[in-house]
Amino acid sequence: MFTRRDFLFKFLVIGSAGTGKSCLLHQFIENKFKQDSNHTIGVEFGSRVVNVGGKTVKLQIWDTAGQERFRSVTRSYYRGAAGALLVYDITSRETYNALTNWLTDARTLASPNIVIILCGNKKDLDADREVTFLEASRFAQENELLFLETSALTGENVEEGFLKCARTILNKIESGELDPERMGSGIQYGDTSLRQLRQPRGSAAQAKQQCNC
Repeated sequence: MFTRRDFLFKFLVIGSAGTGKSCLLHQFIENKFKQDSNHTIGVEFGSRVVNVGGKTVKLQIWDTAGQERFRSVTRSYYRGAAGALLVYDITSRETYNALTNWLTDARTLASPNIVIILCGNKKDLDADREVTFLEASRFAQENELLFLETSALTGENVEEGFLKCARTILNKIESGELDPERMGSGIQYGDTSLRQLRQPRGSAAQAKQQCNC
């Protein structure tokens, strides 16, 4: 049966190798943990239709390799992304220290308006933690990122991470801060009738006054 889709958003999952990016994507798409996860070679793809604020949104998600040797390949997928999950491993200080480089790439290559949520993954390994919640929360605040900690193993906050990012994009569309018509926005209308809904708020009232109806 055909499902009407209001929007399509292009998402990225970025971060250093071994942080669990592919496992996060698999948990979100399949609702289960990916047992035999190897390092991603280049880029993997997944999609899922979700309900966000009463709108039906298809998320097209590109899971990028975290290894340096694939960097030139994966960077080409950044263009036109509306949202990104920036992932580090809470048990690895090294993956946390690399966040600034990943963030620079995303904002330079994708879009200055890209909505990014910082995900501290492997929350289930709290006993081995090397990065505190407070420290990462402060980094997110300083860089204007959304933030939460996730576990691809248990599924904790995985769905919420993707939905929180999508909800923020939707809010920016409705406020006029993001324009889906702009080239490279990473957003497409699923239904052409939605275009009429994005008129400036005063325009309907002005039109009514002009025609005295």
